[in-house]
Amino acid sequence: MKKFNFRKVLDGLTASSPGGSSGSGSGGGSGAGGGSMHPGATAGAAGTPRDEIQETLTSDYFQICKTVRHGFPYLPTALAFDPVQKILAIGTRTGAIRILGRPGVDCYCQQESGAAVLQLQFLINEGALVSASADDTLHLWNLRQKRPAILHSLKFNRERITYCHLPFQSKWLYVGTERGNTHIVNIESFILSGYVIMWNKAIELSTKTHPGPVVHLSDSPRDEGKLLIGYENGTVVLWDLRSKRADLRAYYDEAIHSVAWHHEGKQFMCSHSDGSLTLWNLKSPNRPFQTTIPHGKIQRDGKKPESCKPILKVEYKTCKNSEPFVIFSGGLSYDKACRRPSLTIMHGKAITVLEMDHPIVDFLTLCETPYPNEFQEPYAVVVLLEKDLIVVDLTQSNFPIFENPYPIDIHESPVTCTEYFADCPPDLIPVLYSVGAKHKKQGYSNKEWPVSGGAWNLGAQTYPEIIITGHADGSVKFWDASAITLQMLYKLKTSKVFEKQKLGEGKTTAEIVEEDPFAVQMMYWCPESRIFCVAGVSAYVVVYKFSKHEVNTEIASLEVRLQYEVEDIITPEPEIIPPFPDASSQLPSLKNLSGSTNTVACEGMMKDSIPCLSVKTRPVRMPPGYQADLVIQLVWVDGEPPQQITSLAVNSAYGLVAFGNCNGLAVVDLMQKTVLLSMGTLDLYGSSDPYQRQPRSPRKSKQFAADNFCMRGLSNFYPDLTKRIRTSYQSLTELSDSPVSLELERCKSPTSDHVNGHCTSPTSQSCSSGKRLSSADVTKANRRGPGRPPFRKAQSAACMEISLPVTTEENRENSFSRSRSSSVSSIDRDSKEAITALYFVESFARKNDSAVSPCLWVGTGLGMVLILSLNLPASDELRQTEPVMVSPSGTVLTLKGAVLTFTCLDCMGTLTHPPYEVWRDPNSADDGEKTRKRKLVMHSPSSSQDMGDHQFAVICSEKQAKVFSLPSQTCLYVHNITETSFLLRADVVTLCNSVCLACFCANGHIMTLSLPSLRPLLDINYLPVTDMRIARTFCFTNEGQALYLSSPTEIQRLTYSQEMCDNLQDMLGDLFTPVETPEAQNRGFLKGLFGGSGQAFDREELFGEATAGKASRSLAQHIPGSGGIEGVRGAAGGVIGDLTRARIALDERGQKLGELDERTASMMASAEAFSKHAHEVMLKYKDKKWYQF
Repeated sequence: MKKFNFRKVLDGLTASSPGGSSGSGSGGGSGAGGGSMHPGATAGAAGTPRDEIQETLTSDYFQICKTVRHGFPYLPTALAFDPVQKILAIGTRTGAIRILGRPGVDCYCQQESGAAVLQLQFLINEGALVSASADDTLHLWNLRQKRPAILHSLKFNRERITYCHLPFQSKWLYVGTERGNTHIVNIESFILSGYVIMWNKAIELSTKTHPGPVVHLSDSPRDEGKLLIGYENGTVVLWDLRSKRADLRAYYDEAIHSVAWHHEGKQFMCSHSDGSLTLWNLKSPNRPFQTTIPHGKIQRDGKKPESCKPILKVEYKTCKNSEPFVIFSGGLSYDKACRRPSLTIMHGKAITVLEMDHPIVDFLTLCETPYPNEFQEPYAVVVLLEKDLIVVDLTQSNFPIFENPYPIDIHESPVTCTEYFADCPPDLIPVLYSVGAKHKKQGYSNKEWPVSGGAWNLGAQTYPEIIITGHADGSVKFWDASAITLQMLYKLKTSKVFEKQKLGEGKTTAEIVEEDPFAVQMMYWCPESRIFCVAGVSAYVVVYKFSKHEVNTEIASLEVRLQYEVEDIITPEPEIIPPFPDASSQLPSLKNLSGSTNTVACEGMMKDSIPCLSVKTRPVRMPPGYQADLVIQLVWVDGEPPQQITSLAVNSAYGLVAFGNCNGLAVVDLMQKTVLLSMGTLDLYGSSDPYQRQPRSPRKSKQFAADNFCMRGLSNFYPDLTKRIRTSYQSLTELSDSPVSLELERCKSPTSDHVNGHCTSPTSQSCSSGKRLSSADVTKANRRGPGRPPFRKAQSAACMEISLPVTTEENRENSFSRSRSSSVSSIDRDSKEAITALYFVESFARKNDSAVSPCLWVGTGLGMVLILSLNLPASDELRQTEPVMVSPSGTVLTLKGAVLTFTCLDCMGTLTHPPYEVWRDPNSADDGEKTRKRKLVMHSPSSSQDMGDHQFAVICSEKQAKVFSLPSQTCLYVHNITETSFLLRADVVTLCNSVCLACFCANGHIMTLSLPSLRPLLDINYLPVTDMRIARTFCFTNEGQALYLSSPTEIQRLTYSQEMCDNLQDMLGDLFTPVETPEAQNRGFLKGLFGGSGQAFDREELFGEATAGKASRSLAQHIPGSGGIEGVRGAAGGVIGDLTRARIALDERGQKLGELDERTASMMASAEAFSKHAHEVMLKYKDKKWYQF
């Protein structure tokens, strides 16, 4: 347990209690510039609640541990399959290996070096895997534990590894190198044998040129003592391992990419760089007896068919009752440049070309037998693409694909935001699945998914979990994440509420983002009332309600003007300027209450009162599931585009939705479909504004209008990256070279960049600097002078940069490496203030309140917290007709840095859930009258008793956390979380029937604080924020769970709960399960006598140290691995760890003993059968003469 010095933790406060327990109110106000707090709060007052509330959480409850990684392996490079265990391994360019079995069996392991995986080889049915890396290291992984670990490593020092081959049931691994040499490694000891096949011995002495790197190694199916070596330049050598000489050499004038044997060992096939396949016979190696260019055009004059693209890999698989299969990737004609990557299947005279959506990385044919010298009987092909994994069924003539049970389509459209809900209502998952199952695709193979290895059980964790991902194309996916698995439940397409963008209208539309205008930027979900809200990048909010019934209806829409305007006063005397705007500046806001006048500006004139997108006006068919109830769009104002939404909150009990941006706040009544409030942030303060703000001059105001074109994204600063960025998932990684503006961080979009207060597109791509700008915009932009970024100066303490790699010198100049300004100095420069957090709750709005009332808490980028009072009609009937009054309460609380989150605790320290309406189907047929009684739950079930006379308000900003007592508004506890960095995410979560504050910091630290006393419970440097994706997708949830997007295609889940770390071993799937190796077919007497080599091949005798000697020490270095220790890292230290290690050791020992017992019994049975057979043969031939045979 880590010990904390509370005096150091509360450093910077002006007073602390004698025990070092909490800061007083005067300290709490020190960094925030006043406000409505009571500075007279004493340490004694701070101590009072501590006596009442017994906090149960201690540091022993917390431990950080990665649990599971979901999604498609990012940048895959290699593929392997164990035909007996039926598990699949995928290696990646980042040194990661993913091992997949039956659904639920999904394991991720990472090489420490991070070098790309070149090749993977299973030790078939042995529970081990060999990986070859780009840093010329071989690793042996132990798969007999739930978390695989490296048992041995072998680092080649003088030669580069190009190809590996491990024969079935052999312990000697052949390793080919770039120099053309072949080395042999003992798998058990991971030591190099002294036996080496040098390239100059393998080729003919008369050959003057080097044959190139080894591109293929395989032993003959007919004779294990013969090794086929393929060299890049077209040379193939069949090497006799016993006599240490070449049996045959074959030469071809095109480079070789791969080689495949016929199962009888008399023929082999090569694929070449000119798109040709050559078939060779061992009896006549002088030239191939068959050469074909499958996709080459046949010339009329009888010449050789024209060459095609290289065939990168070929597999030659035989069938007992039909023609052999020849399967290859590549080889297409050069004249079909636009043709997609393809896999070709040749079966007899039939040629089938399967076009793929992405380039093929590798493929493997799955066969019924692991023995290379038997009829292979292929039944499926696993194809690994750059961004997908598909399995083709070979047993059906139309070659359908299998339905993939893994969640590998997370990245189907780039993920822009995530939300995670643990311990949600149990009926949600079946309900979402039932509406999602109706959209399943048809045409899949009817056979079982062939990768069915491993074992998985549900484990002890039983609560339901749901992950929601928002995407760049406007889609939202709901996933069942219970028990560390992931399965898609339901997909919602938010773009369907809008008209499709027509090509050619680019100049006349009011779009503010060029690509992905429907990208999801923020999501808000209330699981209890099933209300779902989405904020899109084009400055709109869509509110969805859930229904089990299809409906055909029009979509209600509202337009909101949300543009803060400061009076244009030019005066040299700033002292006489009033401290807050007068009533005239609020007039534009008051006009908006009646709704907007949809006046579309004529072309060439200033855009005003037009939204960015067009909502469908005709009735729309909405299938069961989430159905759009209301679309709210921000509109252009006087030529200025609407700013993107930075905060969002919905409450079903109040029937309200609130959202804000860097201009101000809007509150909309969902039931009456009216705008209740549309106000600039400054106007919310009224007379309570703690800052003396100066209005801007007219010139500065106009300058800002011109600056808004930067909403198109960082494209203006990265023109050189245009080609490189635009792929469907690189957009998530390439735009990480800019600073983070964290007052807008709640957008949580992994691909958006909010730089210095301006929102940019979540999937903005590079484009030429002047694209889609009017001439006026360009003129205004040029006014800035050369080299100046089109962003205004940093507007708050929330504009700190994350130091990230910059791609070019030009980009480095534009990386905005300016220091973070203090809150007060920022305000002098700019009077704008973003709304960063919103929270509906029953709370005390003012100091003298005696009872809780509906409130909206508003947090800003300057650390201000405003409380708005909501006056709701008393009855259901009046609620439909009477207006809801929203008014500032005058209460202002202050913190350092942009506000991230709020929560309320009751007087017992229990979490107070905001009220909600119990879900009912809005389209239910048995509902006679429309005005049914709404069923509201006003307080959380855990605190059904009276809430008491006070409550605790927990507020966390990017710099500090504070706990206030309401209604007195006394600051009871303060914790300065970070001085040098800033928080990216903070959530109040429940754990072990208690509550705590979980924080993720930009410096990579994960912290938890107790509530309400803000005692540090956990602080671990977990993860450096290397790119914006992590910053925008990290989220905490209840029961000690969290997640983030670790790559553009993968979700990494982790736990900060000690209990879950302890139980993780039981929850993970087993990769290895004891399976009997299938017996080899009886080859028959004559085949055994004449078909193969006369003598048995003993590799041990040939490659062992006694015969071959030791290899040079400088050639390769053996590195012992951590072995089985990795498997128990998830368990706690001390006694629990020792017990876990002992249990695993006993399991493995018992397994080995069981295998030994089985083998002994099998040998005894075999010996008995042989003895009986021999006796029968002896009796049969005993009395016969030699001529009677």
